[in-house]
Amino acid sequence: MMMPAMSAGAASSTPEFDPARLDAFLRSALPGRASGAMTLERISGGQSNPTFFLTYPDAGTRLVLRKKPPGPLLPSAHAVDREYRILKALAGSAVPVPPVVLFHGEDDVVGTPFYLMERLDGRVFHDTALPGVFRNERRAMYFAMAETLAALHRFDWQAAGLTDFGKPGNYFARQIARWGRQWRETKTHEIAAVDRVFEWLGQHLDDSTETTIVHGDFRLGNLMFAPAEPRVIAVLDWELSTLGHPLSDAAFSCLPWHSTPQMYAGIAGLDREAFGIPTQAEYLERYCAAAGRGDGPGRFHLAFSLLRFAVILDGIAARAKAGNAAAQNAVAVGKMAESFALRAQAVIDDGD
Repeated sequence: MMMPAMSAGAASSTPEFDPARLDAFLRSALPGRASGAMTLERISGGQSNPTFFLTYPDAGTRLVLRKKPPGPLLPSAHAVDREYRILKALAGSAVPVPPVVLFHGEDDVVGTPFYLMERLDGRVFHDTALPGVFRNERRAMYFAMAETLAALHRFDWQAAGLTDFGKPGNYFARQIARWGRQWRETKTHEIAAVDRVFEWLGQHLDDSTETTIVHGDFRLGNLMFAPAEPRVIAVLDWELSTLGHPLSDAAFSCLPWHSTPQMYAGIAGLDREAFGIPTQAEYLERYCAAAGRGDGPGRFHLAFSLLRFAVILDGIAARAKAGNAAAQNAVAVGKMAESFALRAQAVIDDGD
């Protein structure tokens, strides 16, 4: 899920597989690109699919490896095959993505399926207040996020051969059922607000059939910006992508305005004007204009997105208890689930 601000490297740690086996595989699969000594660095901060920088310095090869986590997983979780497919389909479109290199669907090389993509040079921000960025750039970066999301929702998924990438229509009903099931099966503790918001969502369902590609985790922390300008050069972390309703993505991208810096590096409570960050209304106005639509997300969509994130966070805590979470701070992150459930409850109570 979320990665910290970085440009090139992050803390490395011993992988859970044999690097020599991977090296041997790549020398055969990528002739000419895999020569000399291989270096492997785990990217810290991720909560989902383990991710590594993979480099052959002698050959000038700089790649990123994404794999499923080890251990037992939910059947539809950590779908690196879907990540690879959507990245390949979006190549050359108005949606910036890293070029993919190969997908390997067996467990024989690194213990799970994995794929490789080209490594890009850019900036990824965990903190949505965008520290270290000039004030006048922050507004442009938020608007670049809005325009990138609009480009995704305008992408012609039918022409791209993605008609089987999900089920058109009935998206929110299926999502509420899915995340409700996950909550019941994996919850680490009872949270009354979660149950209350699930009930409210069922009573106020958006049953419109509008369908686009949805990223499923579209937020600032999953965008890479150019090294020295407020331009998105890559959308990252596509494991939750599917066919769905575009307002689910739009609402989820509003997470910063509904979370404090202490909750998940949000901007609620900050002097956003002093920071140069647009209001949520300004951000959504830019998104709607770029997407060619007249309506943005309402109470239902915002409450759903906040609740869904609460369930995701609690799932991270559950994986930590099972011993296969991808980051050391998984338990601490999981504890934030209640905070986001309460934010969702505030939306339905106050109409924020």
